[in-house]
Amino acid sequence: MNKVKEIATALRAMDFLARCVNNESYFMSWLMAGIADGDCESMNDEELVEYYEGSLKDIIGVFLRTMKRAGKDGGLYIGDVVADEDC
Repeated sequence: MNKVKEIATALRAMDFLARCVNNESYFMSWLMAGIADGDCESMNDEELVEYYEGSLKDIIGVFLRTMKRAGKDGGLYIGDVVADEDC
């Protein structure tokens, strides 16, 4: 996989999982400090990577903090399954 495709795939995967967070305040934090609402859908791979590449390290950090917080409060809601065990 080339670099652009790899980064774009990771950004979209992080955004997908962040949207599964079962705590609205954590999700809102993701939208403000992670990937803005609609960017993954409206940009192609090259545009997405160009826009976010300079802040990739920060976005990964925000994602990890969001998942850590979600693991302790709210979990993830995917389909009709909620996983909310303390991680």
